[in-house]
Amino acid sequence: MAGLIRREDVDAVRDRARIDEIVSAHVTLKSAGVGSLKGLCPFHDERSPSFHVRPGVGRWHCFGCGEGGDVISFVQKIDGLTFTEAVEYLADRVGIQLRYEESGHGGGAPRPREEPGRRQRLLEAHRVAAQYYMEQLVGPGAGAARAFLAERSFDRSDAEHFGVGYAPTGWDSLQRHLQGRGFTQAELVASGLMSQGQRGIYDRFRGRLVWPIRDVTGEIVGFGARRLYDEDQGPKYLNTPETSLYKKSNVLYGIDLAKREIAKQKRVVVVEGYTDVMAAHLSGVTTAVATCGTAFGTDHARIVRRLLGDTTAGGGMQLASGASVGGEVIFTFDGDAAGQKAAVRAFGEDQRFYAQTFVSVEPSGMDPCELRMARGPDAVRALVDGRQPLFEFVIRTTLAGFDLDTAEGRVGALRAAAPIVAGIRDAALRPEYARLLAGWIGMDADRVRREVSSASRRPTPGPVRGARTDDARAATSDAAPAVPTMPAPDPRDPVARRERLALVAVLQYPQHVPPVFDTLDEDAFSVPAWRAVHAAVRAAGGAREGAALGEGRWVEAVVEQAAEPVQGLVTELAVAPLPEDRESVVGGYVAGVVRGLVDLGLTRRIADAKSRLQRLDPSADVAAYQEAFARLLAVEAERRTLREGEIA
Repeated sequence: MAGLIRREDVDAVRDRARIDEIVSAHVTLKSAGVGSLKGLCPFHDERSPSFHVRPGVGRWHCFGCGEGGDVISFVQKIDGLTFTEAVEYLADRVGIQLRYEESGHGGGAPRPREEPGRRQRLLEAHRVAAQYYMEQLVGPGAGAARAFLAERSFDRSDAEHFGVGYAPTGWDSLQRHLQGRGFTQAELVASGLMSQGQRGIYDRFRGRLVWPIRDVTGEIVGFGARRLYDEDQGPKYLNTPETSLYKKSNVLYGIDLAKREIAKQKRVVVVEGYTDVMAAHLSGVTTAVATCGTAFGTDHARIVRRLLGDTTAGGGMQLASGASVGGEVIFTFDGDAAGQKAAVRAFGEDQRFYAQTFVSVEPSGMDPCELRMARGPDAVRALVDGRQPLFEFVIRTTLAGFDLDTAEGRVGALRAAAPIVAGIRDAALRPEYARLLAGWIGMDADRVRREVSSASRRPTPGPVRGARTDDARAATSDAAPAVPTMPAPDPRDPVARRERLALVAVLQYPQHVPPVFDTLDEDAFSVPAWRAVHAAVRAAGGAREGAALGEGRWVEAVVEQAAEPVQGLVTELAVAPLPEDRESVVGGYVAGVVRGLVDLGLTRRIADAKSRLQRLDPSADVAAYQEAFARLLAVEAERRTLREGEIA
């Protein structure tokens, strides 16, 4: 198990990574008052801005969809990263070298990291190389590369959009360019841009069309290159080798362009190549991605699940309209035998998704790039929209290998297909596919159901049956868990509004909160949700402690003390706009709001005291009556003093 990042380093990342700068890369923010910004939410469609950011407290919240958190959670959600990945990304961005605690499981080694600054150097080398390749594409030596693109209906603007470039045929063209920019030979070899030979290093990509491969944050971590010349004896496609930046099992080409649409549409389309991704996006299928020189595997599934938000069990229910609640994963494959085998392999990965999985196969064998060339963008969209459930495709592909006109063929087909039906994750779908299987092979439905039931009890090797156990749990471990939230009280309730305003003031401006607030007991708030937030405030040390910590650390401290369902409310209150937040009057406004809350509590105590007094018989228990009367007078005097402004 990898070591955990030290707590103080995580806090340092939160402090140094300005949330307004990180969010502004994705959202256009405008002023919403002193210390507050707002814009259109990147996580749901809206016309009026309800997405608020408060840099002073380091929190964001959308009052439309309810999402919220700190700078780390924003990066997690917008880029589909785990907590650790988000912290590491921000640390690289702000120049913090992270330290890791040793694993608590047997004293394992700390998580390996690049030496300080090395990762940024390698990323910069890739950025420089990508720009160099793009410039070469318009040069006199890249005629074959431009012809390749033109033959596939891609023009210059398309190439620029996807960053496509050309690697010259020389053995050291890129090497000389990068060394001229100050990169060392050791860095160039570590980046994967150069290969090591007996006579020294040389350009890995030569005489090829080149695509930059970006990770989910948009950083270039490698390249894919397509052979152009007959004399090139290398493979048709050549990718960056495994490096500290590039792990082929962890990258998906096009993910940087598709990630926001994947999250918005709850759909990802997996195609087979770089030109297929280009053709799909240019045809309006903007959720298309492709693996890079390897089959779609467990780590790819993990990335896709995070972007889909695919974390809720049972979330793959399909509607009559064909849409899928919980998202869709659509695999496109060639119609040949290789494509069918790929679809069967993908069936194993289906068990890692709660989203519904589908397959789209073009009957004549054309891939999306060829389809766009032959029939236009509409045909590519139709291919994807004409998807069929992956279960059905795999079962029918299996049945195609048997002669269903013979008894032996039907029995063999049943024995081969029954384990597939038994392996379907969604228990509600199994009986339906058992019924369909009976019709497809022409056998009695009861017999088919018995065979499926029997198959479900037999251990079946391979990914189809095994993927719902440890592998599936591993697939969910990196996804951000769905945190329960406590519903906010009715905003029309005047008491709830007053209590809410007081908590907003305490979280955002603890330095202006009168000391009397910290004397309030657990019953000061009548609304359960606000009482829970107040409990977290008290547990964090109260407003006095908040003033000492500063706004950002103060809110973080309250979030840590809050129960999970309450944490979202704390964030919401921490960024909520106040009716009056002009710098010149905010101190007085905050003090007034808090005093109003205290007044409300005193009024409630007066009512309780009067009620108790009315229930007592002064002739039966004189002492108790006098004590209750004295308590009423004391509370009334306390309220009178508050209203006269004498209580700080």
